[in-house]
Amino acid sequence: MALVDTAEPVARRSVSTKLDWPHALRSLRKLLNDKEDTGQVFEIMRALNGSSTAKCYHRLLTTEQGGRIAYERPEFARLLMDDAWLDSLPDGSVGAAYRHFIRSEQISAEGLVEISRQNAVGVDEPHPYAWMGRRTRDVHDIWHILSGYHRDALGEACLVGFSYAQTRGLGWALIAVGAAWRSRKDKAYPYVKAIWQGYQRGKAAKWLLGEDYERLMREPLESARRRLNITPATIYDSIPAAVRDGAVPQTA
Repeated sequence: MALVDTAEPVARRSVSTKLDWPHALRSLRKLLNDKEDTGQVFEIMRALNGSSTAKCYHRLLTTEQGGRIAYERPEFARLLMDDAWLDSLPDGSVGAAYRHFIRSEQISAEGLVEISRQNAVGVDEPHPYAWMGRRTRDVHDIWHILSGYHRDALGEACLVGFSYAQTRGLGWALIAVGAAWRSRKDKAYPYVKAIWQGYQRGKAAKWLLGEDYERLMREPLESARRRLNITPATIYDSIPAAVRDGAVPQTA
């Protein structure tokens, strides 16, 4: 007697690794006109970073702790939304610096999650590549802490250069190049060199997506920077804070 397969059909996964340059370029223009339009960052990432996210997932599996981390697939954003856990992190640690950062800037991991979900398909999908995308999203502000780049326009541009070196995601590269192109005519300060140094620092650092972030958050900040080979942001730090937002001028 023939057996009948009564299992529910498996839906085709929506996680895409295809490139969509026209959409990415439209989103870049909007982002350069308004650096607070964070949603455009996720549009660019979705358009260009699918392949690199997949490669990062497979790279994770080759690291010492990566197999365990990939098996457990921790959703780091849940911890970052837990005030009691954040308050338990010791003074001087990476986590304490993060705690001060988000509260002084009045931002949250929850806000970043919600922005990433806007007009998006597959963000919360139970798929390894989607999880790696969420992991990359959730550690963004931790990378602000580790790199020493603030949330001003120049700091964000330097961090996307750093992030491209770490992930090889073309979306990060596009934003960094766009920011450098916009700031190239302003000779008052070395904006372009600061962005380039961001890339160099990211390239020299240990691969951060392979870290156990729950453990890293309890590590002393300066000790973590030394262990991860994150060098000082000398060019960025040499530029007065008051002019860093002018590094990527807005246009009408």
